[in-house]
Amino acid sequence: MRLSYIATKLGAHIDGSDTEITGIAGIEEAGSGQLTFIANPKYASAVKSTRASAVIVSEDFPTVSVSTLRSSNPYLTFARALQLFYQPPQYASGIHGTAQIHPTARIGKNASIGAYVVIDQDVVIGDGCVILPHVVIYRGVRIGNDFFAHAHAVVREYCRLGDGVVLQNGAVIGADGFGFAKSENGQWEKIVQSGPARLDNDVEVQANACVDRASIGETRIRRGAKIDNLVQVGHGCSVGEDTLLCAQVGLAGSTEVGNKVILAGQVGVAGHCKIGDGAIATAQSGIPNDVEPGITVSGYPAIENRQWLRAVAVFNKLPELAKTIRALGSREKGAH
Repeated sequence: MRLSYIATKLGAHIDGSDTEITGIAGIEEAGSGQLTFIANPKYASAVKSTRASAVIVSEDFPTVSVSTLRSSNPYLTFARALQLFYQPPQYASGIHGTAQIHPTARIGKNASIGAYVVIDQDVVIGDGCVILPHVVIYRGVRIGNDFFAHAHAVVREYCRLGDGVVLQNGAVIGADGFGFAKSENGQWEKIVQSGPARLDNDVEVQANACVDRASIGETRIRRGAKIDNLVQVGHGCSVGEDTLLCAQVGLAGSTEVGNKVILAGQVGVAGHCKIGDGAIATAQSGIPNDVEPGITVSGYPAIENRQWLRAVAVFNKLPELAKTIRALGSREKGAH
């Protein structure tokens, strides 16, 4: 595939020779005939030693010895370049003989349903679904067009999923929320989780993540949100459009997360908190209170990122400061 063809398909422009590209690899692994990318300026020096034949870079990246594809968004351009070289498996329409589909379930056109899939009564699924082996869909579920469920995904009773929803392996949508009330004798009595989970269009939930159902009302994941592996979305939460919940994020019950929020890996949010649109929480932050729109927070309890960085710088000096204070105290005692 010629670099000029790739540039045309990606809306980028070439700086250098129009070479033949046979594949894509990371900047350090790429060899002759391969295309790579630089999205973070701090790795710019890696271009000098790369063996790649071409590199996707930003519009203002310096001229280098290898050919470049210049783009206003190198990372997105690289992601789209991958689509030119990698074609995921295609699944033929049809229903495997071992699938168990209740007679009252209604499945749209061009469905591909794999081995040992179970679809319960009164389920409605739109056109173009791909449901891979061992997926279970409970009764009363409603799912839109172009649904894709990888093996062992589960959708619980009465949940609602829009168009283009993707469930990776082991994702569980609508399991019971963690709701228990303490009785007079100190035992925990289960609270019925009657409200469904609702996933809007183009939501993706990745491997072994859980979106719990609500005790009342619903748990809502809005259009375009992406939920990473091992994320826990508690009962009654609301997650806004185009929000990212990265690996091992945990949202306690009734958390409200705005649009275009990024919660990095292992961020924990206490129940009933509100996180404003466009906010970012860096990895392992703990959020016990509301977060204003558009700010970046870090640490526990989470505070504004620049303040956290200053606090960390001081923290690293605490042993030296303590030593100085003890020395001053000793001098004061000696003076008396």
